[in-house]
This record gives sequence, structure tokens and C-alpha cells, in this order.
Amino acid sequence: MKKSKLLLGFLAGTTAAAATICIFGYSYIFRALSMNLKKGPLTPSTDDGEKFPSNSVLNFKPHPWQKHTDYNKKFLSERLLEELKKTNASSLIIIKNSKIIHEQYWKKYDSSSHMNSFSMAKGILSILTGCAIDDGYLESEDQLISSVFPEYLNSQYGKHLTFRHLMTMQAGFDWEEEYNHPFAENSKQYFVKDLAEQTFSTEIKEMPGKKYQYQSVAPQLLGLALRKVTGKNLADYLSEKIWQPLGMESVAKWTTDEKGVEKAFCCIHAIPRDFARIGQLLLQNGNWEGNQLINKKYCERLLSPTPENDAFCYTVWADNENEIKLRFFYGFLGQFIIMIPSENIVIVKTGLYNSLEVDKKKRPLQVKILAEEICRIFC
Repeated sequence: MKKSKLLLGFLAGTTAAAATICIFGYSYIFRALSMNLKKGPLTPSTDDGEKFPSNSVLNFKPHPWQKHTDYNKKFLSERLLEELKKTNASSLIIIKNSKIIHEQYWKKYDSSSHMNSFSMAKGILSILTGCAIDDGYLESEDQLISSVFPEYLNSQYGKHLTFRHLMTMQAGFDWEEEYNHPFAENSKQYFVKDLAEQTFSTEIKEMPGKKYQYQSVAPQLLGLALRKVTGKNLADYLSEKIWQPLGMESVAKWTTDEKGVEKAFCCIHAIPRDFARIGQLLLQNGNWEGNQLINKKYCERLLSPTPENDAFCYTVWADNENEIKLRFFYGFLGQFIIMIPSENIVIVKTGLYNSLEVDKKKRPLQVKILAEEICRIFC
């Protein structure tokens, strides 16, 4: 009898908790649990490509990297190997003078493994914004978002919001960037069925352009705007403007919500060699094999830090304070595309580590270590 009462009490409590979760808009948690229990770890992972629906980013006439004469002939330093091991590295690609000079994979991964970009996709979205300007879909990055979504004209602050504000993380949303608990907006964003609904329900509480605050809802709105002005989904536009012209070696996938809308804030699944081409394209100021794929002046602006945060450009990070000046794409759990203009080097590192140390400007210290050690070995 006592056991029956305890069981009834447990079931009643569980039912009440489930009802409360649904009432307060957290039903996505059940979806997250269901997906993860079936297909892998309970937290976001670099192997999440099979968990979600996706749109394909098609390539055309793959053009593999040429190998440097010193390809895989030099040994990585002890310091670098220790850092890579500590942070569960899955791949390391080094491009020197437009040729692949070092390539290494760990654990179950190899050159055909697709890795999750996480927030590196935000920088790729800024590249697509430049393409949309070149194609005449946008006047400039200073165009108002209300010109695409007129509902923002009714917002006290939203009517001032521009494409530039979204790329520089100066949008002023009522959004707290938080990755460590399941009720955070970021957790909802990763698993929610309707990204547009979440995005448009997020208020703008401050005047855009006044201060930097990293908020993943900003690139999601940017992605929705690009889809509307181009009339294409983001994966198709990325294929047309970047994946095919660069001769990417593999088809990529951009995961979506249940309505087929790309997670613009993250989640392009591609092989590391192809991520390296993104870095090389920007090192070359948007030029690829004699074709100007992105306006050179726009590329310069994309890679220029803002007065509000000298460590951040158009969703690409900057470090001008050390001897080695660099720019880098930065994704959750330690995904990097690092560009070192002075040495014509591109580094791609992927991994799975949630405790990266950062400096006072929130830049991972590992980027500096990678740049220093790789320049010492390969320059």
C-alpha cells in the first residue's frame, strides 16, 4: 500500500512537472531529451548532423587542396600536442601559401568527417551578407531591418536596427547568452521547432549600435532576412556563392528547424578542408582564382574591429594586440578558422571541449597558442 502511494505520488509529481514545462514554453526540452537519448550525447556535439533535419550545401567540380612540398613532414611541438589532447581535438588543418602543409585527425575522424561549425556559421553568414549586397538584394549593411520586416517599424528601438548591428552584435535584444542550463534561450534555440517564432518574439530593449553584447538571436534574424531578400534558403545561397565557386571537396549540411529554416546562428556541417577555404577566401580579400567573389572593400570592413569592441568585427573575432596579428571564426566547444595574414596561413582546428580559457575580451587563449606554435614550426 505504501509503495503504491509513493508510486502515485511520483507519477503525479512528474505529470505536474511536465505540465509546468509545457505551460511555460519549455516543451522543446522533451524533444531534446528524445533526440539525444536515441542518437547520442545529452549535450550539443560536433556529431549532431544526424539529429536534425538539414538543407544540403551542394558543391560542384571538387578541387582538392594542392599539397605543400613539406606536407606532413614537420612534427608538432610538445606544447601544441598537449593543448590539442587536452581539448579533445578531432582535426587540425594548416594551409601555408594556399597549399595544405599539415593535416591530422584524432579518434574516429578522418578527412571525410563532417564537423559542426557551431558559431563559425555566424561569420559565414556575414560573408553571405556581402554577397547579397553585391547581388543587389541589399543596398548596404546599413540598410534597416524594417525594410525587410516592416513589423520592426512599430518597435521603439527596432526601427533603428540595421544589418550591420546584427553582424557586430550591437542589436540590443532582450536576450541573455547562456549555454549552461536547459531553460536558457540558447538551449531553446538549438532544439526549437520554429526559429522564426522565437526570433520575432524577442524584444529589442535598447538602442542598437550603442554597445556590444553577444546574442545568438541576432544572426538568426540576419539569416531570416537574407532568406527573404534573396528568395532562397541559406544553404542554396551558400552553395551558389561560396561552395561551388571555391571547389569545395564535399557537400555540406546546414541543419534546420522543423520548417526547413536554417539555424543561422550555427550548425554548418562540413569537412575541415572546406572550412579552410573560407579562411583562405578572406585572406585573399574575397578573390578566388582571379574572380572577385566578395567586394574587396566589404571584406576589409568585415575584418575590421568596431569601436565598441576592438576584439570583434562582422561576427569574426580579432586580435591586434600580440606580435602575431590574426582574425578568427570561433565556434562553441573549440571550433576555429584562424587567419594569419602576415604569414599567409590558415588554421582549422575542431574539437569537443567546453572549458576553454578566455582572455578579458572573451577570446579563447588556445587561438594564441595555436598561432604561436604553428608559426614557430611552419614559418
